[in-house]
Amino acid sequence: MCGICGVIGPEVTARATDAEAAVRRMLAALVHRGPDDEGLLVDPPVALGMRRLSIIDLAGGHQPVFNEDDTVCVVLNGEIYNYQYLRTVLESLGHRFRTHSDTETVVHAFEQWGPDCVRHLRGMFAFAVVEWARGAGRRPLRIFLARDRLGIKPLYYTFAEGNLLFASEVRALLASGWISRTLNPAALESYLLFGSVSEPETLLEGIFSLPPGETATITLDPERPVSLQTERYWSASELAPELSMSSRRPRALRGARASVREALEHSIRLHLLADVPVGIFLSSGIDSTAVAALAARLHPGIHTFTVVFPEADYSEAALARQTARHLQTTHRELPLSGEEMLVRVEAAVAALDQPSMNGINTYFVSWAVRQAGLKVALSGLGGDEVFGGYRTFRSAPWLERLCRLSGPLPGVLRAALAPLLRRAADSPDAQRKLLAAWQNPAVLPHPFYFTRLLFAPEQVRALLRDAGASDKAWRRWLGHAVAESAGWDAFSRTSWLEMRSYLVNTLLRDTDAMSMAHSLEVRVPLLDHVLVETVGRLPVAVKRRPGHPKALLVEALGALLPAEVVRQPKRTFTLPWEHWLRGPLQENVAAQLRQLTPALKAALNERAVRQVWEDFLARRTSWSRPWSLFVLNAWVQRHIESNSSAGAAELG
Repeated sequence: MCGICGVIGPEVTARATDAEAAVRRMLAALVHRGPDDEGLLVDPPVALGMRRLSIIDLAGGHQPVFNEDDTVCVVLNGEIYNYQYLRTVLESLGHRFRTHSDTETVVHAFEQWGPDCVRHLRGMFAFAVVEWARGAGRRPLRIFLARDRLGIKPLYYTFAEGNLLFASEVRALLASGWISRTLNPAALESYLLFGSVSEPETLLEGIFSLPPGETATITLDPERPVSLQTERYWSASELAPELSMSSRRPRALRGARASVREALEHSIRLHLLADVPVGIFLSSGIDSTAVAALAARLHPGIHTFTVVFPEADYSEAALARQTARHLQTTHRELPLSGEEMLVRVEAAVAALDQPSMNGINTYFVSWAVRQAGLKVALSGLGGDEVFGGYRTFRSAPWLERLCRLSGPLPGVLRAALAPLLRRAADSPDAQRKLLAAWQNPAVLPHPFYFTRLLFAPEQVRALLRDAGASDKAWRRWLGHAVAESAGWDAFSRTSWLEMRSYLVNTLLRDTDAMSMAHSLEVRVPLLDHVLVETVGRLPVAVKRRPGHPKALLVEALGALLPAEVVRQPKRTFTLPWEHWLRGPLQENVAAQLRQLTPALKAALNERAVRQVWEDFLARRTSWSRPWSLFVLNAWVQRHIESNSSAGAAELG
């Protein structure tokens, strides 16, 4: 696990010293991602850097890593879990390895297969490969960037005066000193709608995320400005579900469960590979229990950790403790008091590389586990998306039918029937979402996205001074995910849309930022792409059981899962934000919302912002709305107004 960065272009040739200084500033902003080692390469027109968190081949894994004749090198963030298998294949093809690191596998894979190397990789990764001309007149020919299929690891890029800059974090690009800091209004709209910025944009104008499952090639030509050509290597077609199942249903069901069990076991085995101890985040839920159950069979006595929040609405500690006894793991409970967390809330918000209403939980869990001495932890993240654990798997199909019903109706009739729908919602916020879908279903690319709204569209219109053009990158991104899954059953489509929206835009991005803020590598075996494809391709009759969320996961693991975990209803863990925003955090949040940064004053309607806070105080809206605006203001203040380039390690 690392942080990577680089500058490519004529400025590296014309001002190599300045380019090196820019990369060193970027590295300083990434030190929290890799406190163990630093690597730097300057070979005009290319300058690369990396910070390393040593996990595999502790002594020999320094980067950049080169091939045998030094014509290909790589800097890598992440892990290649099938590196041992690939090494055997590549050695049989004549490649000679210098180290035992997984990173070197990428060098030889690129040398052997070129850009198609990504199709051979199994892991979480974002990397940059440099290829030089062989023979006399050695010079860099092309740069190849790649990001893993699900978007577990981030990679951002931007252009500045004909140069391309890339990095693992937005804050590192800002630290270069080469780019301007301008608020992106289209990304601001997606943040207000969903509580996070949608791929491929960021909240800063001109800075983009390389989307999951995509590569970018930069061909170096001294006569032309730097440009990149993107290509997608993984898409919905890789997990398109079968439309029917065998007439021999019992046998087909047994076969499906067996294939899922095999994929799960293989994924866990690969995710446990490390030259440092590996632990597991253990909650009271099915997903982390499944990961722990399979890991404990391979590594008896493996360490599991549960962070205990005494002031939380409910505690997972008792059931997690019972699960740990059942699995015979070495279990620790890590208590975190409200006082400790409140002291660190500001640091937690500052650790967000992009603003998000989520992620603070992960910050505290990661901090506690890192304090316990771990560098690597497995998480159950992804189980809800892959196996159908969210309420959206039930509500989205219902909402889709509702939108089909409302679409042909005249506006007057839709308005007349709207009061009836209010009774179907259990809160004012839910009412706003439901009514938005009923009255104007076309405002979002698909009814599913109404289930993931933070603010309803009419609230966003009130908050924004200018909504701008309707053709926005975030709309195209979400709309493309819908088009890819056309004709799929509702369960499979919801799974795909979750993966292309909430998972990548919020959960994975926040998990990366908040864990790496503490130099902790979090691995997500339930998002292994082979497992995701195995489950995705199964017919819906195998994956869905009405009234039994994640039935396939439960059935695949059988008696490995404690009955108490399987029987309990799904509960979403949250910190006591409602209490905090009405108590110890109230004054600070209120002050921030009263005094927006200049950039947000120009973009937002201040009266509408104050109304959100007043609605919260009057219990007409939940804590998440004012909190999201507080986080937004704090993020803009730090990354746009203050010109700060501090790494997360400096923030807490």
